[in-house]
Amino acid sequence: MVFRHELKHEISYADVLVVRQRLKCIASIDTHATDGKYKIRSLYFDNVSDKALREKLDGVSRREKFRIRYYNDDLSVIKLEKKCKAGGLGNKQTASLTLDETRKIVEGDYEWMLESKRPVAEELYVKLTTQGLRPKTIVDYIREPFVYAPGNVRVTLDYDIRTGLCGIDFLNPDCVMIPANDAPIILEVKWDDFLPDIIRDAVQLEGCRTGAFSKYAACRMYD
Repeated sequence: MVFRHELKHEISYADVLVVRQRLKCIASIDTHATDGKYKIRSLYFDNVSDKALREKLDGVSRREKFRIRYYNDDLSVIKLEKKCKAGGLGNKQTASLTLDETRKIVEGDYEWMLESKRPVAEELYVKLTTQGLRPKTIVDYIREPFVYAPGNVRVTLDYDIRTGLCGIDFLNPDCVMIPANDAPIILEVKWDDFLPDIIRDAVQLEGCRTGAFSKYAACRMYD
């Protein structure tokens, strides 16, 4: 399992204007973006005891979470992801899902996953049946992604974070979503073995400290 370094910062809109301009001069905009950004919709899983949420809020160093994700309301490309965290390091394992498979998961039909021949789906099946994981809430937000080849760096600006509360109508682009209680703008930096100084300088902001903001936790606060 390969881990990448991850840092998150809560920043202001004024900070966004500064960082965005700096990054445009030195990095490339991710090719998947349209007009420099895209919309992300995720469906997060948790159990009846809110294990993933509690571990995040309690600062547990080693933890994992499962989610399903698609972009720009495009249901032709859907991903199942397992995200593992160990301190400031992160790893993501991914498998593709069809629209029909995704609908089955949302509706509680899991048996097909055991024979899917996709390790992430098979592991989720085990957690669904032994730990009681279930779809918990929808999280929407807008992302501006930048990439820089040396160090395999990815810098993202995430904002307009919205929650589906307890709703799991994940495949309905018109489902009701509300702002996640004044959630901040999140600057996230990810890299492999080294972070180039030019990127480190570009994301340096006065008074900005590394944080551990969780979009999932922010979107569960109304429960």
